[in-house]
Amino acid sequence: MYNLITYGLNDNPFFPGIILLGAMMMFLIFLFCAGLYVYYGLAFFTIAKKLKYKQPWLAWIPIANFFLLPILAKKEWQWGFILLVPFVNIVFAVIWLWAIYERRKYPGWLSLIPIGLIIPMIGWLAGIAQLIVIGFVAWKDQK
Repeated sequence: MYNLITYGLNDNPFFPGIILLGAMMMFLIFLFCAGLYVYYGLAFFTIAKKLKYKQPWLAWIPIANFFLLPILAKKEWQWGFILLVPFVNIVFAVIWLWAIYERRKYPGWLSLIPIGLIIPMIGWLAGIAQLIVIGFVAWKDQK
């Protein structure tokens, strides 16, 4: 009879492969997240420089980059603390991105695109669209 109690994962001939697959997936997720961080850091660094902010390097510092959004939207830096509050942070991020986009002479409604992330099955399209929009706002000057 097959004994389930004494049969452990170490007895499974596929166990090393499963561990390796899990480690590779975690590494790929790490690379993807690091790539997104660098992309957004470069984009907001460029936006801050083009809006003539004196400390654009804040875009690279975790948590400190929360305070860059209200500053670039012409608000007090203390408003950045609100980005630490769940759900409320979404509203304020949209409002501030709207103001930043308009300062860069882009339509403010483009800041509403990330809201599409909550739509099942097609939310990833909103994520890709947001990456494209941030790239345009950062590196393409409007006339």
